[in-house]
Amino acid sequence: MSEQTTQTSLEFISGELHLKALPEFLSPMRWQKNKFTGGYSSQPCEYRGIVEEFVEHSSLKFLEDKASSYQKISLNFTKPITPRFHQQKALNKWFASKMRGVVSLPTGAGKTILAMLAMEKIGRSTLVVVPTIDLLLQWKKTITDLFGVSVGQLGGGKHEIEDITVATYDSAYLTIDKIGDRFGFLVVDECHHLPAPQNRQIAIRSIAPFRLGLSATVERSDGLEEIIFQYLGPLCYQADIQAMQSKVLSPYDIRKIEIELTNKEIEDYRYHRGIYLSFLRSKNINMSQASGWMDFIKKSSYLPGGKQAMKSYREQKNIALAASGKIDAVWKILLDHGEESTIIFTQDNAMAYKIGRKFFLAVITHKTKPKERKRMIELFRNGTIKVLVTSKVLNEGVDVPEASVGVVVSGSSVVREHVQRLGRILRHQPGKVATLYEIVAKNTMEQGVNERRRQHHAYQK
Repeated sequence: MSEQTTQTSLEFISGELHLKALPEFLSPMRWQKNKFTGGYSSQPCEYRGIVEEFVEHSSLKFLEDKASSYQKISLNFTKPITPRFHQQKALNKWFASKMRGVVSLPTGAGKTILAMLAMEKIGRSTLVVVPTIDLLLQWKKTITDLFGVSVGQLGGGKHEIEDITVATYDSAYLTIDKIGDRFGFLVVDECHHLPAPQNRQIAIRSIAPFRLGLSATVERSDGLEEIIFQYLGPLCYQADIQAMQSKVLSPYDIRKIEIELTNKEIEDYRYHRGIYLSFLRSKNINMSQASGWMDFIKKSSYLPGGKQAMKSYREQKNIALAASGKIDAVWKILLDHGEESTIIFTQDNAMAYKIGRKFFLAVITHKTKPKERKRMIELFRNGTIKVLVTSKVLNEGVDVPEASVGVVVSGSSVVREHVQRLGRILRHQPGKVATLYEIVAKNTMEQGVNERRRQHHAYQK
């Protein structure tokens, strides 16, 4: 191929990279002919590879780079930060992966500090993307406190761009076509959310040559974690909960409590279970297959008996998840653990409120107003209240204070949910041994759900 001898301009325009002319040495796989400009266009995530091709062919001097507007910045911690062993190891692995990759660490293992150590070393304008407003505010405060710099915010009613900016996924998606050229480092927290069609556009339309994904559980039940690795880089470091016991996370016990249904609950459960299973058999629906659930949803929507089958499916599930014996089990656990800080998790709001009313406990759900939620969490933090009841809202994205006891009254088979719940009680304290209780209704579908999630290494003790 011939050498580049004429100047070529690379531009970022409305979420795309543009070249007027395509040098012969550039990979044509990255580019498409643009019928509107007459030139060529490519996805911004290809920026690093394009520049590397120019460098490889000693032609960088012929590239007029108008695409990148991010800055070199100098960051210094306001107080000494010594990375823990696993943080330093993760950082080393990430640098060895050419500053692109995903790090998987349990909740409480210091992912935010790890990212800030990377920011300090990279020294480039940085966009941090998070799933919730709570996480956005936590990141913003931590960065402000430890770097002593002004931090931008996209989300929560604000549109402020600084050299370091924190954004929610939603706000980043809405603005990435305009700001995708302004950041050289992209940090994606809770990156298991990235494969969603809307979310992945953030990574696709950013030119950031340096990328870091963070998550406690990268694996997805749909197998789409490959999209994470495609746009952020490979899984370069992973540490599980067991490996971090004692030094980083507290040691823990997991205790399973099986409760019996009442005679009335057994009768109702069997009735609805029978209707549901009969429909599956008659319509040749195999729930053990990956497509089983969608097949059931589809066929129940239009086939005779389908609506009743779906209703019965929900009824038998609710009977198991909200079995009356679980209330008694919760009370015994609370008595056994006295003054220990405890978080009670449920699958739905109804059970959370039922427990709250029964025992006069604070309840946090997605319906709880932000100010009220903040106040309850602060009261839990300072020990004024010892027990919090919650549905799914505290699974991730909220800075939950120290707790030593977790009670899973009901939940799904999704492993991530339960690893996150376990992580809520594992923040290290000298001498602390955390306990996670799982309350399961005997001889119901809930037992199968419990066994599936127990296949995770966190349960293999």
